[in-house]
This record gives sequence, C-alpha cells and structure tokens, in this order.
Amino acid sequence: MAHISGLVAAGVIPSPFEYSDIVSTTTHKTLRGPRGGVIFFRKGVRSVNKAGEKVMYDLESKINQAVFPGLQGGPHNNTIAGIATAFLQAKTPEFRNYQEQVVANARQLCVGLQKYGYKVVTGGTDVHLLLVDLRSAGITGARAEKILEEISIACNKNTVPGDKSALNPSGIRLGTPALTTRGFKEKDIDEVVDFIHRGLQLSKEVTKISGPKLVDFKRVLKEDDTIIQKVNELREEVEAFSRTFPLPGYPDY
Repeated sequence: MAHISGLVAAGVIPSPFEYSDIVSTTTHKTLRGPRGGVIFFRKGVRSVNKAGEKVMYDLESKINQAVFPGLQGGPHNNTIAGIATAFLQAKTPEFRNYQEQVVANARQLCVGLQKYGYKVVTGGTDVHLLLVDLRSAGITGARAEKILEEISIACNKNTVPGDKSALNPSGIRLGTPALTTRGFKEKDIDEVVDFIHRGLQLSKEVTKISGPKLVDFKRVLKEDDTIIQKVNELREEVEAFSRTFPLPGYPDY
C-alpha cells in the first residue's frame, strides 16, 4: 500500500489489514516520512486443525531473517527516528485533516481538467493521484511531461488503457500531496489546473513546429525564440504563484 498508506493511516480510505496477512509500504509518500519501508505481518492463531490444535502464524521469523541479515544491515538510526516521528504525526487529527484535503484537492484537479475537456481515467479519483488520458487532446505523455517540467510543474508520463508501449505512453500522472503540504486548497488547485492546461496547449503549439519526433520537440523548446519566450513567461507565472505558499521546514535550513 505504498502510495496510499497515509490515506489508510488517516482512515480516509479502507484498510487492507482486515484482509491481508502481510502488508508492506514505503514511508516517504503519503506518510510524509523519510525514505524507507515497513513490512507488517499477522501474529497469533492462524487456524485450528482437525485435532483441535491451534496453528500459529509463522511469518515473523521468516520476514525478519529475510530482511536482516538476508537483505539489509547497518540501520540508519536517524532515518528510523524520522519514520517514528512520521508515524506519531499520522495519529493526530491534523494528519487526518491533511489527508482529507489531499483527496479533496485531487478531486478538484480532476473536475478542473475535465472542464477543459481532458479525460481522466476512471472518471475521477478517490485517492491522491489521477491519471489523465491525453489522446483526445492530441498530446503524448512524454511531450506533456517535458513541457510541464519546463514550466516548473512536476508530473510523469504514464501508460493509460490501450497503450501498447510504456516508452511512449499517452497519459500523465498527477498528484496533490506536495501541493497540500504547501497549503493549497481547492481554489488554489483551480489555478494549477489553468497552468497545466496552458502548458499542454503550448505543447501542441510546439508540436506544430517540431513534427512527431520527441527529439525535435525538445530541440524546438531550446532553439525557437518565440517558444522560449512563451515558456519562460508561463514558468515565471507558475513560480510566482508557488512562492506565495511557504515551504515546510525550518527557515534556517
């Protein structure tokens, strides 16, 4: 449950623990901890055999030995302390409020993009992510990823149903945890939608000049003066808007 563990911890979406004997997760995504991983395993009585004897779960030693010494060693105590802090925060009402806002922002992002005519796979989202199918807009995932990167919007190209190649996908994946951590609300997401749309429209403009090859698309971004100016102007708008939201952390670091 790596991507959704923070949502699960906050009780915003259903938990897999009721149904699974083993659950694994990263700690650095929606849990907002340092990079790491956790494996949960069930303990106690697994079943009762025909003789009426209790059969116990035997997962603990197998998993512990597989991790250490099987795969890992040399614990990073600073990281463990950070993970513990993340888990402590995950128990607070503020963390639940944060996760609820993450989902609300993701849904607002869906609605906004759909108003512009973009297709969201599954028609919406119940979590922190959404997958946008750009085929109807005549844009590839790689071009969208590149143009948004140029205007300081992070996303990644992603396959959508019907794609034949992961190297040339037709979609992009967008998420809201980082924006929500910065303090974005639904009205701010509307501004983000506008920036994304303008970036994608600029991608189509670049494609008219470059033709179908991605290498030519990237070349136009670097060499065409008119396109360079438009990209710079849009990036300045994006960065000016983002600067109105404080970065988390200590001001001296």
